[in-house]
Amino acid sequence: MKKEDLMPSFSADGVNIHYEVTGQGFPLVWCHEFAGNHESWEPQVRYFSRRYQVITYAARGYPPSDVPSDPAAYSQDLAVEDLHLLMQHLGVGSAYIGGLSMGGSTALNFGIAHPEMARALLVAAAGSGSDGPEEFRRSGQNLIDRLMNEGMEAVADDYARGETRVQFLRKDPRGWEEFHHGLSSHSALGMALTYQGVQLTRPTVYALEEELRRLSMPVLIMIGDEDGPCVEPAIFMKRTIPSAGLAVFPQSGHTINLEEPDLFNRTVSDFLAAVEVERWGKGAG
Repeated sequence: MKKEDLMPSFSADGVNIHYEVTGQGFPLVWCHEFAGNHESWEPQVRYFSRRYQVITYAARGYPPSDVPSDPAAYSQDLAVEDLHLLMQHLGVGSAYIGGLSMGGSTALNFGIAHPEMARALLVAAAGSGSDGPEEFRRSGQNLIDRLMNEGMEAVADDYARGETRVQFLRKDPRGWEEFHHGLSSHSALGMALTYQGVQLTRPTVYALEEELRRLSMPVLIMIGDEDGPCVEPAIFMKRTIPSAGLAVFPQSGHTINLEEPDLFNRTVSDFLAAVEVERWGKGAG
């Protein structure tokens, strides 16, 4: 039997999605970023599975999940629906829903679409493209073209050294090397179609204002203070979501769960503890 045959997966309307479940307790789901995959949450799986049932998964386009070749198979709505179907597959009626960057947007939009299934939201490093959308689209199209023409390895080295990721390299060269290696092994097609169908077409954080004001569950927003594209969107979410709190990690870039895993885990743990004893209140905005 091949190793991949032992990997748990389910069919999301014909697209096989790989997932992993670790530990027991109330479910805690983590949605990964564009440059990562389910393995990006290893520091959180090891920490939180001592108390929670931790669920991670590889989004469509990220092996060992399927990589559809049809561009129409990728969108923000489909990303939210994949998470919804995963929870239904596992029999999870309610969970803490967390994510970083692309995964943070999935978590946030899942909370909007299925508020009854989100006990609380953890939204980290989300909102890229909300400010300067035209430049975001130009740079995104350039990335897509490079992925399709040059392949994964050539793009990965530049992408991993971007201005919001050099902080990781400076602080933790070994951790950054692991991140770089994982990024290099992704599917160029899957990443190109993900960027085209999800990042370039999803609504900005600002466009979600009415929906965000209606969110009633506790929400923790987390950013690195050197993650420029996400700072203003994070402040906007804090001011707009009634029960939101904002945690800012000093001298930190985009991938804060890997860059500062101890601080990230403690911040999340304190938030969940407050939620569980019903001491997380509505902020002042």
